[in-house]
Amino acid sequence: MAVKHSIGKLNFHLSFAEFVEQQIVINGIQLLPISIEHILVVSQLPLHHRDPFDRMLIAQAIVENIPVLSADKIFATYPIQRLW
Repeated sequence: MAVKHSIGKLNFHLSFAEFVEQQIVINGIQLLPISIEHILVVSQLPLHHRDPFDRMLIAQAIVENIPVLSADKIFATYPIQRLW
């Protein structure tokens, strides 16, 4: 979201910081920090997907056993649950 917002492809009626903080509260979002275990899994992932942000999401999904919300079909090549 931050990247899309910074290049003008995603706009909000609030500042970006206010929007994110509001959505965290409204939706009960828990932020997931990046751990050493996540980094180690990223280093072992096959290179089906080369985007570093997506690779971290995939690693976190594997380690934490949580689904990923993405329309990117390449995610299905990894041992995760992809929703959407």
